[in-house]
Amino acid sequence: MDDLLRCCYGFGFGFGASKTFALFSIFLLISITNAAFNNLTTIPFNQGYSPLFGDGNLVRSPSGKGVRLLLDRFTGSGFISSNLYKHGFFSANIKLPSDYTAGICVAFYTSNGDVFEKSHDELDFEFLGNLEGKPWRFQTNLYGNGSTNRGREERYRLWFDPSKEFHRYSILWTANKTIFYIDEVPIREVVKNDAMGGDYPSKPMSLYTTIWDASNWATSGGRYKVNYKYAPFVAEFKDLVLEGCPTDPIEQVSAADACAEKDAYLDSQDYAIMTRKRRQAMRWFRQRFMYYSYCYDTLRYPVPPPECVISRDEKQRFKDTGRLRFGGSHHKQSRQSKRRSRIPISSSASNSNM
Repeated sequence: MDDLLRCCYGFGFGFGASKTFALFSIFLLISITNAAFNNLTTIPFNQGYSPLFGDGNLVRSPSGKGVRLLLDRFTGSGFISSNLYKHGFFSANIKLPSDYTAGICVAFYTSNGDVFEKSHDELDFEFLGNLEGKPWRFQTNLYGNGSTNRGREERYRLWFDPSKEFHRYSILWTANKTIFYIDEVPIREVVKNDAMGGDYPSKPMSLYTTIWDASNWATSGGRYKVNYKYAPFVAEFKDLVLEGCPTDPIEQVSAADACAEKDAYLDSQDYAIMTRKRRQAMRWFRQRFMYYSYCYDTLRYPVPPPECVISRDEKQRFKDTGRLRFGGSHHKQSRQSKRRSRIPISSSASNSNM
């Protein structure tokens, strides 16, 4: 608990009694919900992944169980899962670069853009660097069937410094729902419904991890660029988890039939069950650390997209632009496709101010 409070003091959260109590509650909820992550099956890098681009900037650990991705003035780097998966649980312990990180994007995401260029699906964690002394921010997103014009971004702060130690980031994707986790805390749940149609990811996807120069949008709308005086920038990954049904996306055999057993296994796992305690933990996180949600952005969506579950408490905190009434910001910017040939996909060219 002391580490949590020191970290939050370091980020200038300005503790009053209510915020101290809120963070103490999150700490307790994390300790309550950690059973789901005690027995994850991890795999060595070479067993499940291969370099994507910037091979010289990808450094495997001596044990083979981890990898470091570097960004320098010549290139970023990334890796990709060896298979595509029809649903799965994708997870890694990650430590982000420290000090001056403006303009940097570190992404942990699933996509099938290599196979379905005009109708790709995607699930994202994107971590956005900042000026020295300012905290990392991040966003999650979801696309289905190439629906990039209907972005489903949410943006958040963290309750810890992600450059000081490893934290686990996870994406659970099933036929019926998607859950984003940080450590043992679910931070976002998207439940599929019929009205979403093809906007819910449905085709097999690979797991990607990248670090790259996103100077044109990542920090304050591109105001602050990557400063290569501080290079190389290093993101570290270990304890990698790929739990899903490997699938050939071109095969005519129904993936639903081929993966029925693995889908049932995923649905039965503890991390797939949103207990009362987990919902309480998610609510605490979203109340304290989410500063933008598309569900409350009536300028973009006069009618909220069908998967949005409108919370009265959350709605009261946001303006019509989906941003916090006090602090935080949201600016739209044209999307730039990061398509292919060993170049990382960016899920959004949206950004966040410091």
